[in-house]
Amino acid sequence: MPTLVIANKCYSSWSMRPWLLLKQLGIAFDELTVPLDLPDTKARVLKHSPAGKVPILIDGDVTVWETIAIMEYVGEAYGAPVWPADRKARAMARSIAAEMHSGFSALRSACPMNLGKKFAQKDRGEAVARDVARFVEIVRQAREHFGAGGPFLFGAFSAADAMYAPLVTRLDTYSIALDATTRAYADAILILPAFQEWRSAAMEEEWIVEADEVDEEAIEDYRKAA
Repeated sequence: MPTLVIANKCYSSWSMRPWLLLKQLGIAFDELTVPLDLPDTKARVLKHSPAGKVPILIDGDVTVWETIAIMEYVGEAYGAPVWPADRKARAMARSIAAEMHSGFSALRSACPMNLGKKFAQKDRGEAVARDVARFVEIVRQAREHFGAGGPFLFGAFSAADAMYAPLVTRLDTYSIALDATTRAYADAILILPAFQEWRSAAMEEEWIVEADEVDEEAIEDYRKAA
């Protein structure tokens, strides 16, 4: 059985992504949590990966780090439907997953993932608005062209949904207004049993970052130290 090394469920968006995918695909796994921002965090993570970042998948003598690499490995090793079956849909899914990996920096910085908080709606600036608009366009295009088979981006849940799930939590946490199509997609993620399980566990964690709106580098990148 593989082991997924993750950080705090309340804050670690990168940890959530492969965790949700494995759960949705019905692949059994153990999990090992390395809490954020402790004196030994970096050393504990380095025991499992030379990159010093979570998530990390350990499957026998194979170690995989970086979220998209983990997702690709899961598809190959377990014959799991990680990506849409349709070639055109799969091309878009991979493209937007990569875009999520490298983009949306304004939204991620201004609205770090924090499942334990709820903030009132307010203007968060033009850069955040542009990121939200881009997400809305992604949802519209995916749902319009490939979403007939279910409530997710490409109908059935895929790696693309796992990649965007933490962004959905940000929109919810920071009360960002959405159009009807994007709101319906966001709700499909938020009521997903796997996400509800993740959120429930997050609320029971003992490790709390004492800040109202925590810094993105501290939460997702261990202040670049881990």
